[in-house]
Amino acid sequence: MGVLYLHGDVSDEELEEAIGKFRGPIYQRPPVKAAVARELRVRRVCEFEILEREGRFVLVRTVVEAGTYIRRLFYDVGEVLGVGASMRELRRIRSGPLHERDSVTLQDIERAVASWADGDEGPLRRVIVPVEEVLSHVPRIVVKDSAVSAIAHGDAVKAPGVVAVSEGLRKGRDALAVTLKGEIIAVVKPTMDAEHVLEAKRGVVAEPERVIMERDLYPPMWKKGKSL
Repeated sequence: MGVLYLHGDVSDEELEEAIGKFRGPIYQRPPVKAAVARELRVRRVCEFEILEREGRFVLVRTVVEAGTYIRRLFYDVGEVLGVGASMRELRRIRSGPLHERDSVTLQDIERAVASWADGDEGPLRRVIVPVEEVLSHVPRIVVKDSAVSAIAHGDAVKAPGVVAVSEGLRKGRDALAVTLKGEIIAVVKPTMDAEHVLEAKRGVVAEPERVIMERDLYPPMWKKGKSL
């Protein structure tokens, strides 16, 4: 949610029409002070709606693809209207499956840790979200138990060890290698799209980016140079 400030007067109809033009895929170039290269790129605006308006101050709600610059989005709305616009406030209320309403305080965590130290882990389980839940929106490659140890040691995901993949799996975009139980083994970078992974009989289907699982949680079932 954010507050868009209009630098000139426009009607509600003009504002709604301008905002409507920014729903769907849009072009954006990162600002000068950004951690990424300033190259023109496409980002998707899934939702963009007006909640309230008081004069030139407009409260809006957006649902956007990661990497979308809201300040730039508001600026571009002002350019389309011909009066200019800027961002006065911005508040992130959701990121992936995590929502502001599920937040806990530092005091909640402190009390939960104290309970855990006394032998009651229930409160701690309620305030700490498992990583599998946090990353539930990320595409997955499910692998056989025989392939888990090799991947946990930093090996690539190879076709013979794959059981299933998410439909949204795309070449070059982050994904997760997971066990049959849904445990995350590693963050990986697929070398092919989902349909090609399922068709592959041999070779690497995803390269490791970061190992999450402890190395010895699953017993090794591979030989050097012959891991699945």
